[in-house]
Amino acid sequence: MKSFDKTIKILDALVETGGARVSELSDLLDIPDSTVHKHLKSLKKHGFVQSKGDINTIGLKFLYYSGYKINNNEIYSIIQPKVEYLAERTGERCQFVTEQNGEGVYLFTKLTDESAIQADVRPGKYVDLHATAAGKTILAHLPRSRVNEIITDRELSSHTPKTITQQEALYDELDQIREQGYGINDEERITKQRAVGVPVLNTVGRPIGAFSVSGPANRLNSKKIHEELPELLMGTVDEVELDIEYNIN
Repeated sequence: MKSFDKTIKILDALVETGGARVSELSDLLDIPDSTVHKHLKSLKKHGFVQSKGDINTIGLKFLYYSGYKINNNEIYSIIQPKVEYLAERTGERCQFVTEQNGEGVYLFTKLTDESAIQADVRPGKYVDLHATAAGKTILAHLPRSRVNEIITDRELSSHTPKTITQQEALYDELDQIREQGYGINDEERITKQRAVGVPVLNTVGRPIGAFSVSGPANRLNSKKIHEELPELLMGTVDEVELDIEYNIN
């Protein structure tokens, strides 16, 4: 298990650095060069790492697994076109986020307008649930015991001065989200950026994930984040939930 943990650390480091030499990984992770080299050799053999000269980068084999996961999930086949639809309708960046191991994972992202925010929210990127609109709507529909576990495990880390870092304040907002049906990220993950999120729930009321629309704070004014975008998102979610209930379940 310790060997596997080192492999994961090496892969994470390759993502964070965008590519690195054996010596750089060794210094960064405090792992001997020989150990890093051994792990990289195995990863290269199976296509998880590739190299150009002495620079190692993430390989394409991961697409095999992620492609299988997405292409063999009927729900995702319903959701992806809706992300594209929302991007077309709003002219902003749109995404669908799900929860795994207490973190948010971007499954689909789309922007169709050059003026849309092009932040680093590529598919597969992990993010703190409490700092995003989609993430907070997911938390709002999880059992309180599960939310407590996530907070204990992940903590309420601060991303900007507006990030919610107090447990009771977060619980108050989650109650409000359940009541109004949507959640807002008001510059809580990235300064000068706002977002609106609405969850997709299964037939027993548990979150499958959430759609969100993100944009500059000056463009996503009060009317947009409290009226126009929630209405559009909730209408889209209604269609998705009906599709899931009657065509999949």
